[in-house]
Amino acid sequence: MTDHKMKVRQIVHPWCSPLMITLFVCIGLVLFTLIKVDGDILQFVVIGTRFSEGDPNGSEGYDGQFGYYIALKPAPQDVARHLDVPAYRYQRIVLPMLARIFSLGNPDWIAWWLVILPLLGQVLGVSFVSKMITDLDQSPWLALIYGLNAGCLLSIRTALPEPLAYGFVAAALYAYFHRSYWVGALMLWLAYMTKEVSLLFGMAVLVWLISERQWKGVSTWFFISFLPWIIWQGWLWRTFGQMGIGSGGAGATGFEWIPFMGLLRIATYSWQYFLAMLIVFSPYVVVPSIWGAWASLQKLLLGERNLTTIALFFHCLMMFSLPFSTYRETGGILRLSVGFVLAFLLFVVQQNKTKILRYLPFWWVYNVFLLR
Repeated sequence: MTDHKMKVRQIVHPWCSPLMITLFVCIGLVLFTLIKVDGDILQFVVIGTRFSEGDPNGSEGYDGQFGYYIALKPAPQDVARHLDVPAYRYQRIVLPMLARIFSLGNPDWIAWWLVILPLLGQVLGVSFVSKMITDLDQSPWLALIYGLNAGCLLSIRTALPEPLAYGFVAAALYAYFHRSYWVGALMLWLAYMTKEVSLLFGMAVLVWLISERQWKGVSTWFFISFLPWIIWQGWLWRTFGQMGIGSGGAGATGFEWIPFMGLLRIATYSWQYFLAMLIVFSPYVVVPSIWGAWASLQKLLLGERNLTTIALFFHCLMMFSLPFSTYRETGGILRLSVGFVLAFLLFVVQQNKTKILRYLPFWWVYNVFLLR
């Protein structure tokens, strides 16, 4: 063990660590929200009568309601009428099924588990991110950049699967860094089945394994993580008439080919709103993804094809191509950027970009959106 690692571990007390701070903040967020909504856990799910009652003129609600409906009535023929795009929503099956299992099918408990499980997923993710950062001879406290990320905390507040999905991703990355291919592939499969956008990390793992000529890892990745997901998509197509993969639910626009065109399209509706979104999210999305694409591409062209570099490059491309329907909503940007934040953090840690690491705590400011 290096002297640096010894010093780092000596200053991290079990009760005062990135994991525990993340846990306390997440619990505090949940308790604060419960007090604010008079203890009504369904306020986390944000149910809309348009889908709960089939009223076309009813309230829209928010995305967490779809996981709630699936957990209540998992049979496709029963739940489809409550989903805006059935295949797209149903593909994220892990969170609602786990909520149903842990609640023993009790409708009064399901909403609670839809909040508890993402919270636990966030703690799981921070634990593995902290371990990876320590292995890279950096302070594990940097894991709080991810742990207190606004997109993750917002997802806990709205009973959404991002923290659980990226908790699985973090576990997978840690396993792959330690050459545990079976565990890594299994964690990736769970991540895909929780939130399909985690496929970007899966593709990064595949490219990395091929570049390393780790053919055992490639075959394990294919048969354990990717093939079951493809079979799942085939089942969705057979059951609902389409595959689940897509750019969003009802009203979603398509992915863009021109970088940040999804953001630029806001200007066609409101210049004021466009300028506000550009000013607010440039330090969080626009500038970091442009720099990240340039920095990671440089490394790739120089032959440095490590996993963090490939993952960041893929996530920067995603941020370039996000649709208008994502960029027009602050919550959508925050949630879709969770994977980008994780990839960006691991890259700058591995590359020892000290100046950028000092800047990253600024991202915590975006938690102000949770106060709305």
